[in-house]
Amino acid sequence: MNMIRRLLFILCMIPSIALAESSSPVPWEPWSDGIFERATKENKLVLLDLEAIWCHWCHVMDKTTYRDDSVVTLLKKHYIAVKVDQDSRPDLSSRYKEYGWPATIVFSPSGVELAKRSGYIEPDDMRSLLSKLQANPTPLEDASVEIEYASSPELSASVKKKLTQQFYRSHDDDKGGLTLAQKFLDPDSVEYALLLASRGESRERSMAMQTLDANLSLIDPVWGGVYQYSTHYGWDKPHFEKIMSTQTNNLKMYALAYGLLQEQEYLDAAMSIVTYLEQFLKSPEGAFYTSQDADYKKGVHSDEYFSKNDAGRRAMGIPAVDKSIYARENGWVIQSLLQLYNVTGEDVLLQDSLAATRWIEKHRQLPGGGFRHGTQDKGGPFLGDTLAMFRAYIALYTATGENAWMSKAAKSADFIKKHFLVSGTPGFVTANYKADSPLKPVRRLDENIKLARSMNLLYHYTGDKKYLDLAKKAMQYIATDRVALATISEPGILLAAEELAQDPVHITIVGAKDDTAAANLHKAALTVPRSYLRVDWWDRDKENLPNQDVSYPKLSRSAAFVCTENRCSLPRFNKDAIF
Repeated sequence: MNMIRRLLFILCMIPSIALAESSSPVPWEPWSDGIFERATKENKLVLLDLEAIWCHWCHVMDKTTYRDDSVVTLLKKHYIAVKVDQDSRPDLSSRYKEYGWPATIVFSPSGVELAKRSGYIEPDDMRSLLSKLQANPTPLEDASVEIEYASSPELSASVKKKLTQQFYRSHDDDKGGLTLAQKFLDPDSVEYALLLASRGESRERSMAMQTLDANLSLIDPVWGGVYQYSTHYGWDKPHFEKIMSTQTNNLKMYALAYGLLQEQEYLDAAMSIVTYLEQFLKSPEGAFYTSQDADYKKGVHSDEYFSKNDAGRRAMGIPAVDKSIYARENGWVIQSLLQLYNVTGEDVLLQDSLAATRWIEKHRQLPGGGFRHGTQDKGGPFLGDTLAMFRAYIALYTATGENAWMSKAAKSADFIKKHFLVSGTPGFVTANYKADSPLKPVRRLDENIKLARSMNLLYHYTGDKKYLDLAKKAMQYIATDRVALATISEPGILLAAEELAQDPVHITIVGAKDDTAAANLHKAALTVPRSYLRVDWWDRDKENLPNQDVSYPKLSRSAAFVCTENRCSLPRFNKDAIF
């Protein structure tokens, strides 16, 4: 990483514009547990405006629809108007994420969903919707159908076949990415293609590289970082917001791809994302902020702005940064930085991960191994925060070989079981279940995929079968056909199923932690181009391994052992011979 370039960026960085809500004629209120009780007493409907701070069309809707006199009058007279930043409330964003931002939900006083609308709504359309529901408060859409869950955590042959077909059919053979109007890097699709490429499959290697190469056009050439997506079935019409999930998904995939394919442009892409994170989204204390706006002025298209060089942009001002610090987003950053650390050995990446971890532990940790989302954690705890830190702890153990991280991962897994597993049903809910809430708990497919994979890996690292059982609980949910086949493609389910069906590649370094040879062997083990990988470092004079399932001989020097399919290699003393 060019240290001089980094220093110059930091020195010339203009402080981020503070987020401030402009005055609105709509009497917006925050979401609260008592909102429906109050609506019943006042005989009013509830309108929920789920927005994103970084969202262009949310800004436009605030400037037009919610300043229309007729709309404002209807809202004041017949509705309790609630505005929520979706990043701050994962329980609500998880429930309505498929609607995009802004999402507009109208409820009856008792909490029944009457209407759900996606995206920008013109003033005339909003006026019509509000009037119609006020006159006849009955649901405009059919109620959701009850799901009959799979009886087994194993994928049925038919579901596996359909998922595999979807994986290939959803790939855009002409332009890369998924066959959608929005172009972006789908991490599970790329990871699954890279897994197959690691086995020598040429078609899947080409699929992964086509998407990775095309997606390079979404990386900001001036500041680094990745725009959220491009529209119109091409890669050249970006939406300029830079949200944390996009940064970390891209960073992990480019790091993984570089480890496997050794393409320099993938390493450069990963490093440019790190540069952006450090200079725009990193707090002075080492934790990371949430996002940067798409608009340098709220509601104003920014194509011209982002076509300028650094000086030109700064002369106009810098798009606002949401300086909220969430455990979930920081867990994602920690994982992605460590993925890049594993393939490069750049110590600054490890140190940045440790600094973020220390801040989150100090300011967001809950008793029992869980994590708050933000400072107040309204509506929490949420699954996403503890899940992200749980996986980050496993990554920290892998990167350092220090047992303390694995102990913390196990505590976080136990917290997840206690708070997010509803008795009698498979899968994990996204928020702490409250029996008296009118909104029933929801499960997110992406969270349960990550849970299945993470709990399974924790089982292999610790040998404790309760974590395998939890992995199967998540897998039973995602193996359900109505869940698994509901979207254009979900190769993450194929990744999870494959991992649960076999042991990971297991590399153990036996040697003192202060021995240079052992350290070099450990660094070499981290570069093995696999997502599903178990790496232990055993200093027999200091502590036992978390899972002492293999006996290793005492040798006069440090050595590495590679175990696959119930067999272990002879000791390997040369880092080049590990894999």
